Amino acid sequence: MTLQPAPAPRAAAQLAAQDYRDLLSLLERLHRLLLDVIKDEFERLRLPEVTHVQALLIYNIGDHEVTAGELKSRGYYQGSNVSYNLKKLVEGGFMHHQRCEIDRRSVRVRLTPQGKQMRDRIEALFARHEGAVTERVALPGVDLGQVNHILRRLEQLWSEQIRFIY
Repeated sequence: MTLQPAPAPRAAAQLAAQDYRDLLSLLERLHRLLLDVIKDEFERLRLPEVTHVQALLIYNIGDHEVTAGELKSRGYYQGSNVSYNLKKLVEGGFMHHQRCEIDRRSVRVRLTPQGKQMRDRIEALFARHEGAVTERVALPGVDLGQVNHILRRLEQLWSEQIRFIY
């Protein structure tokens, strides 16, 4: 076994910078692929009632009752057109909305029974994925809990950067 010398400090910094840029691209691609997987599953099941973005929104809301503003702050929705998607989900019977008694400008939303059925379908899809990840993706010695911890720390760092700007 031959040992290779440690990279020079500048080379190590360049490698770390490239790794970070690769991570940024990978995160974006993974999110888009997740949406495509949901879209493909819905096409396979002939469920055209909701878009893949709306399906993920349904899944993330789950049993919670939230305002439109909370959807972003809690990480349930990442897009810019939340009002449009909520309107479509209400029209489709997947979401119930009600004006807040205290602040009439605010609307609280929650899933209807039909929305809960849709959430259960998405949950079943993710449960199948969990098995595939366990069998085919996760490597021995790699703890997905540690990966999640690192990603949450990155999320916290970016959130702090946004708050610092404003």
